[in-house]
Amino acid sequence: MSEQVRVRFAPSPTGPLHIGGVRTALFNYLFAKKNKGIFYVRIEDTDQTRFVPGAEAYIFESLKWLGIEPDETIGKNEKFGPYKQSERKHLYRDYALDLVHKGFAYYAFDTAEDLDRLRKEAESQGSSFIYNHSTREQLVNSLTLTQDEIDAKLFNNDPYVIRFKMPLDQKLTVNDLIRGEVTFNTSLLDDKVLFKSDGMPTYHLANIVDDHLQQTTHVIRGEEWLPSLPLHFLMYQAFGWNAPEFAHLPLILKPVGNGKLSKRDGDKLGFPVFPLEWKAADGTVAMGYKEQGYFPEAVVNFLALLGWNEGTDQEIYSLEELVEVFDLTRVQKAGAKFDPEKNKWFNHQYLIKKSDEELAEIFQADLKNRGIEKNLDTVVKVVSLVKDRANFVTELYDLSNYFFEAPINYDEKATKNFTEQTVTWLTDIQKVIENTENFDPKNVEQTLKNWISENNIGMGKIMQPLRVAMVGSMKGPDLFEIISFLGKKESITRIQNMLNFC
Repeated sequence: MSEQVRVRFAPSPTGPLHIGGVRTALFNYLFAKKNKGIFYVRIEDTDQTRFVPGAEAYIFESLKWLGIEPDETIGKNEKFGPYKQSERKHLYRDYALDLVHKGFAYYAFDTAEDLDRLRKEAESQGSSFIYNHSTREQLVNSLTLTQDEIDAKLFNNDPYVIRFKMPLDQKLTVNDLIRGEVTFNTSLLDDKVLFKSDGMPTYHLANIVDDHLQQTTHVIRGEEWLPSLPLHFLMYQAFGWNAPEFAHLPLILKPVGNGKLSKRDGDKLGFPVFPLEWKAADGTVAMGYKEQGYFPEAVVNFLALLGWNEGTDQEIYSLEELVEVFDLTRVQKAGAKFDPEKNKWFNHQYLIKKSDEELAEIFQADLKNRGIEKNLDTVVKVVSLVKDRANFVTELYDLSNYFFEAPINYDEKATKNFTEQTVTWLTDIQKVIENTENFDPKNVEQTLKNWISENNIGMGKIMQPLRVAMVGSMKGPDLFEIISFLGKKESITRIQNMLNFC
């Protein structure tokens, strides 16, 4: 590429950043880094009625946690600043007027009441009102008014909007890097509002002007913006600017049923759809990936494969590896179904790849919060024994609590077949353990198995009650590792506790 690639993620601060938005940011980031370009973030806050306090900070905190921070943004390398649209609003009026003067846009003075009446009239006749070539010549706008009438309305500060004049019956074909050539009939499109008399642009105008001024080379955005592509492309032509390349990403779909993934799906099925926990103004709290115990690199890996693949069977990619192999042409057109279980699987893969020491440091803090003080070496040992069974660090305690606290209840299913003979055997096992000097797991195993063999007892008849005595149930890693970890005194005590219980 002859010019440096510049791509942007342009969220609106209207609430927490949805996981679909995160994937859009990720794909922009990967494309920029693959092509040694710039990934920048622009906050699109022109719609102040939907502004939510805290949302902007949440966006940047989320990107930081995920490791996909921008090269340029508010307060960072502001080469083409400001990077917040509300601070750029002085720019847009002149561009809107330029389109009016060139004949590509026009003033519309219709009142909200008049337009509402026209919509209701159309509905009563079983149709829809569209402000376009079929209606604009009969409405109150600069296409139907004289220049004197227009000047008088502007002088009197009559409310108005500036609309784009969509050309009549034009077949417009635009290339999409993911979908190939897409064709639109301009006669089916409405004359979108670009600018309002209160001095604020709509998304369409601000987006195009900012992408041009900030030298965006590629617009990579969600599929929901595909219907806006003809308007945006025609606006570039109207301004006389080179349009960027466009790529529209497939939707992230519900795990079950049809449609786009929503917060409601996450609430219903118990998985997060936001990167970080979000506390709404009404006091409700939406769960976040971070707080649920997901690793950021696992979230990134999972999202990268929602709608994209390298063409191989590989599933585990570091961020650096994703940058190396990412290719927009490998993004699929069809929507990608969100799979919460696959999401957990990715987190498990990253958990078991982490060192026991790293996980132990996190787990040790959890233990302290529970009032359990153990040195790091002890926690490392426990982690090494149970981490293969965990999807999240937050699950480690439930998988290993018996290492730190003796069971006080015993699984009924596991103990219902215990007999007097079982009690006798466990009493004898206490003596065997008492006489075992080397408490290495292998020696404990060999010693107990020798005793079982010498007494001609079925292995399961001893192993099951012995595990229940140590753990309280039939869960857990290698039994001899557990006994060795607990030590001679604690192992004997736990057997006696269960004998007393029985």
